[in-house]
Amino acid sequence: MEIKTKLYLVDSDGEKFMGIGVLWLLERVESEGSLRAAAASMDISYSKAYGMVRNLERQLGIPVVDRKKGGASHEGASLTAFGKSFLKLYSMFQTEAKARLIEPFDTFTIAFNKLLHEYEGI
Repeated sequence: MEIKTKLYLVDSDGEKFMGIGVLWLLERVESEGSLRAAAASMDISYSKAYGMVRNLERQLGIPVVDRKKGGASHEGASLTAFGKSFLKLYSMFQTEAKARLIEPFDTFTIAFNKLLHEYEGI
């Protein structure tokens, strides 16, 4: 048995705006230098990726992606200084939050195995 978690941030209406998908998208924008290339590498449409970024920026109230001109110049996109800092902060939050679940899960597993042993053969 193992534990799997999904951590995400929601707005006041309970709508998700930041989770692992947005995290991966931002990482790929940074590595690919383009929102379109980042979307393609994740096998999602450009409009979906654009909407994910726009929704995140609306919730945070500050740009995370610096969108440059497209067209013939193909200048691409990159994370803003805030975007880079936010990405690092959110990644650390994800890692730390998941790490903190290990001990309670181990305690649960031990107790569950004892319980299972007590009811074996019933």
